[in-house]
Amino acid sequence: MPSFDVVCRTDLAELDNAVNGVGREVRQRFDLKGTDCLVERSGDNLIINADNDMLLRQMHDLIRTYCGKRGVDSKVLDFKKPQTVTKGTLRQEVAIRQGIEDSMCRQIVKMVKGKKLKVQVTIQGSELRVNGKKRDDLQETIEAIKEMNLDVPLQYVNFRD
Repeated sequence: MPSFDVVCRTDLAELDNAVNGVGREVRQRFDLKGTDCLVERSGDNLIINADNDMLLRQMHDLIRTYCGKRGVDSKVLDFKKPQTVTKGTLRQEVAIRQGIEDSMCRQIVKMVKGKKLKVQVTIQGSELRVNGKKRDDLQETIEAIKEMNLDVPLQYVNFRD
């Protein structure tokens, strides 16, 4: 019975490479030299430090640019509200999304059942497993999920015939 998994995984090694690229550019760019701008990753979070709001926005642009260059979709970054810390500098936490949220899993299952596709969708933690009798049914399911335009990048992996 053919099946595949719907997942949302972030390649943390490529994200680290993007963060390192941002750090190099901060040290080299004329307008950012001598500032306290910094990006670092700890676990599933990025921490951005900047002197003011304008520099924080520039750091956002740099992160998105370098993520795009490294093949990491910037939709996986969930920017939290910036906080003011010592000497008026700003600190912002950015959560890195790993896995599909439970509410989004239910939304996908509901849509697949509503389209009356001949597949079974099961929720396995933060992933979805889709089983069907025909490969064509699975491909229709993938197209239907892509048409939903969700705000997280989904990957369709582990396709078995």
